[in-house]
Amino acid sequence: MKKTVKHTIMAVAAVTLGLCASLAQAQVNSVYVIDGRGEVATSPFGLCWRTGFWTPAAAATDKNGCKCDKDLIPKSVCEPAAAAPMAAPAAAVAPAATPKPMGAKVTLAADALFDFNKATLRPEGRAKLDDVAAKSNSLVLEVVIAVGHADRIGGAAYNQKLSEKRAAAVKDYLVSKGIPANRIYTEGKGSKQPVTKAGQCKGPKSPKVIACLQPDRRVDIEIIGTSK
Repeated sequence: MKKTVKHTIMAVAAVTLGLCASLAQAQVNSVYVIDGRGEVATSPFGLCWRTGFWTPAAAATDKNGCKCDKDLIPKSVCEPAAAAPMAAPAAAVAPAATPKPMGAKVTLAADALFDFNKATLRPEGRAKLDDVAAKSNSLVLEVVIAVGHADRIGGAAYNQKLSEKRAAAVKDYLVSKGIPANRIYTEGKGSKQPVTKAGQCKGPKSPKVIACLQPDRRVDIEIIGTSK
């Protein structure tokens, strides 16, 4: 009798642990907040709530990414080629379109924001970021994405840190202008995503090469939100 009770308790415990593990895994597998129904939680404006694991790259691989952040994901991911849809019945009425978050991408050259090899904002850089803040404040803001970049001069580790510092400096300034810090996502790409083409700026470090590589020293800022 005691063995039977013991085995029953162990079986119930195993099932309970299995269910908890499944629920925990379901939460980890999404970079969006999931409600008790297993659906993505949304704001009053229909925008998905993100977890701290969210990044643009993670959104592109998340099953809810196309639903929540279609504007940030390549069109080929969210709209794969498909057979022509069947004609809708004549009596069918299309539902009213729901406003979608719109994006505005701004690329700011680092020489306008920072001196060469620096991450301290220049006065001209602050003026440009004032325009970004004004655009953000004219929207029901979803997120501002600031991605810093560096040119190829210097080591990879150094350039990675420099690009991160530039993105962080942009964030700090935008926060000082009233944009909530939790609405600004920053990332550094180092020198991995140059705008200049291979072989375009040949030679070792020199004033001429530094000037040629200027387009690679930049901060990409993307503003996502809906019109007020």
